[in-house]
Amino acid sequence: MRGLRDCWRSRRFWHWEILLYTLVIVVVCFSPQVSNPALPTPGVFYQGRLAFLLVPFNSLWNLGQATSLLHAVKIVFQNVLNIFLLYPLVLGLLMVKPSLRSVQVVLLLGFALSLSIELTQLLLDYLWNFNRVFELDDLLTNTFGAYLAYRTYLFLEKRKMVSDEP
Repeated sequence: MRGLRDCWRSRRFWHWEILLYTLVIVVVCFSPQVSNPALPTPGVFYQGRLAFLLVPFNSLWNLGQATSLLHAVKIVFQNVLNIFLLYPLVLGLLMVKPSLRSVQVVLLLGFALSLSIELTQLLLDYLWNFNRVFELDDLLTNTFGAYLAYRTYLFLEKRKMVSDEP
């Protein structure tokens, strides 16, 4: 157990985690999405082939439009996954970059990363029709995930489980 604790406390571990998880984000967020007409996303509107979902907490307000229990579960599950999309990346960044360790910086970082993802998805849709949706809820849930990573860092720091060693 001690070897594992020492491993994840090392900066090298967190640098690899940041690199590998960034690749995961690229694949997950920037791959073309296959649409399923049986499970439409409620509240989406289109401007040409660009899709937008700009209703805050759309999943709550439009959950009643789900076509089945499976559809409702998919909508809720997607939001839960969005909360944790940036969590590993932000936690890794907090482990190696002390200048990021404030709630204001983390919230700004989470929002900026999320907005970058959403705008890149719009660009990919505009150029190649990747079938992605610009969702306001993604900005909110991803930013919340960054905040949870910050709270996790504080929890680990309080218990002396993080290291500031190079």
